[in-house]
Amino acid sequence: MAQKSILITGCSSGIGLETAQVLRDRGWHVFASCRQQADCDTLRAQGFDSPRIDYCDPDSIASGLAEVLAATGGTLDALFNNGAHGLAGAVEDLPTDALRDIFESNLFGWHDLTRAVLPVMRAQGHGRILQCGSVLGLTTMRWRGAYSATKYALEALSETMRIELDGTGIDIVLIEPGPVTTDFRRKAIPYFEKWIDWRNSPHRAMYENTLRKRLYDDSGTPDPFERPASTAAAQVLRALDAQRPYPRYFVTPVTYIARFLRRVLPDRAVEYVLKKT
Repeated sequence: MAQKSILITGCSSGIGLETAQVLRDRGWHVFASCRQQADCDTLRAQGFDSPRIDYCDPDSIASGLAEVLAATGGTLDALFNNGAHGLAGAVEDLPTDALRDIFESNLFGWHDLTRAVLPVMRAQGHGRILQCGSVLGLTTMRWRGAYSATKYALEALSETMRIELDGTGIDIVLIEPGPVTTDFRRKAIPYFEKWIDWRNSPHRAMYENTLRKRLYDDSGTPDPFERPASTAAAQVLRALDAQRPYPRYFVTPVTYIARFLRRVLPDRAVEYVLKKT
């Protein structure tokens, strides 16, 4: 039986790195890509194939995928779009260029890579594309509007592709994490510093008393609702092993709760719960 291959983005840490390690242990040929070349070099030293793919750099998307296909003889069994970043801040404090920036890395780059992979999977008659969604693509929370907007858009594109690709042998699957213990919050700090003029915001007190403390918390104390990245990796493995995968795989209790609330409660009731969270 031929070794299966998968390209995973955002493997410098967190869900991407954990998934790469789990799948390699299960015998997959893992291409663990990162945005920064230094992170790729680290993974190469650990025995991974690690092409550099930066969703904001179309040339790296093309060259990274070309590197993968050269190694596999032109085939690819699975793609896991995972790399993304956060941007905390009130919606009225978000410059439009900040939204353009986060959509470039969290959606448009994913779309570029997915469109490049689809002809390969069509030619071989099968493939599985996993999209790392979020509980914030099912319901939003205050100060998370930019990130939620990208994930809501990802939900729509993924659902549409699943319908359009019916009968091709290509499955589109959403992996839906909630709070997962990763470096995601720390890595969001530079984007907050770049884009949010919090000192001149009408929400300045919130930034000083709550949000900035949360962002810069280095105590190592996890959120009580967090789960380890291995929880997400286990769901990715389930989605890849399934003969007929589900459209969505929920990762944490918070994700299940968010899905349930959206299904059974009226909008005002959901908003009440979110405002109390």
